[in-house]
Amino acid sequence: MNDQVNHLQQLVEQRNTLSTDLESLTTQTTRTRELALKTQGAIEYLEAIGVKLPEPEVTEEETEVSETEVVEEG
Repeated sequence: MNDQVNHLQQLVEQRNTLSTDLESLTTQTTRTRELALKTQGAIEYLEAIGVKLPEPEVTEEETEVSETEVVEEG
Protein backbone atom coordinates (compact mmCIF):
# COMPACT_ATOMS: atom_id res chain seq x y z
CA MET A 1 0.00 0.00 0.00
CA ASN A 2 2.93 2.32 0.70
CA ASP A 3 4.05 2.10 -2.97
CA GLN A 4 0.62 3.19 -4.11
CA VAL A 5 0.67 6.20 -1.77
CA ASN A 6 4.10 7.19 -3.13
CA HIS A 7 2.86 6.78 -6.66
CA LEU A 8 -0.19 8.93 -5.94
CA GLN A 9 2.02 11.61 -4.39
CA GLN A 10 4.29 11.63 -7.46
CA LEU A 11 1.31 11.92 -9.78
CA VAL A 12 -0.14 14.84 -7.81
CA GLU A 13 3.21 16.62 -7.94
CA GLN A 14 3.47 15.95 -11.67
CA ARG A 15 -0.03 17.31 -12.22
CA ASN A 16 0.85 20.49 -10.32
CA THR A 17 4.03 20.95 -12.35
CA LEU A 18 2.16 20.42 -15.62
CA SER A 19 -0.54 22.85 -14.57
CA THR A 20 2.08 25.51 -13.82
CA ASP A 21 3.76 24.85 -17.18
CA LEU A 22 0.45 25.21 -19.01
CA GLU A 23 -0.28 28.52 -17.29
CA SER A 24 3.15 29.80 -18.30
CA LEU A 25 2.65 28.69 -21.91
CA THR A 26 -0.77 30.32 -22.02
CA THR A 27 0.68 33.60 -20.80
CA GLN A 28 3.53 33.41 -23.32
CA THR A 29 1.09 32.58 -26.15
CA THR A 30 -1.14 35.51 -25.25
CA ARG A 31 1.80 37.94 -25.19
CA THR A 32 3.10 36.65 -28.52
CA ARG A 33 -0.36 36.91 -30.10
CA GLU A 34 -0.73 40.50 -28.85
CA LEU A 35 2.70 41.43 -30.21
CA ALA A 36 1.89 39.86 -33.58
CA LEU A 37 -1.36 41.84 -33.79
CA LYS A 38 0.39 45.10 -32.88
CA THR A 39 3.07 44.41 -35.47
CA GLN A 40 0.45 43.68 -38.13
CA GLY A 41 -1.37 46.89 -37.20
CA ALA A 42 1.82 48.92 -37.55
CA ILE A 43 2.52 47.35 -40.95
CA GLU A 44 -1.01 48.11 -42.15
CA TYR A 45 -0.77 51.71 -40.89
CA LEU A 46 2.53 52.33 -42.65
CA GLU A 47 1.24 50.80 -45.88
CA ALA A 48 -1.95 52.88 -45.62
CA ILE A 49 0.03 56.13 -45.44
CA GLY A 50 2.06 55.12 -48.47
CA VAL A 51 5.26 53.73 -46.98
CA LYS A 52 6.61 50.95 -49.20
CA LEU A 53 9.61 48.67 -49.05
CA PRO A 54 12.13 49.10 -51.85
CA GLU A 55 11.93 46.46 -54.56
CA PRO A 56 14.74 43.92 -54.29
CA GLU A 57 17.42 44.36 -56.92
CA VAL A 58 17.68 41.57 -59.48
CA THR A 59 21.24 40.35 -59.88
CA GLU A 60 22.80 39.09 -63.13
CA GLU A 61 22.80 35.56 -61.74
CA GLU A 62 19.05 35.66 -61.04
CA THR A 63 18.40 37.05 -64.53
CA GLU A 64 20.41 34.24 -66.16
CA VAL A 65 18.53 31.61 -64.17
CA SER A 66 15.13 33.03 -65.15
CA GLU A 67 16.15 33.16 -68.81
CA THR A 68 17.41 29.58 -68.86
CA GLU A 69 15.14 27.21 -70.76
CA VAL A 70 14.18 23.88 -69.25
CA VAL A 71 14.62 20.98 -71.66
CA GLU A 72 12.73 17.79 -70.98
CA GLU A 73 14.05 14.44 -72.09
CA GLY A 74 11.49 12.46 -73.98
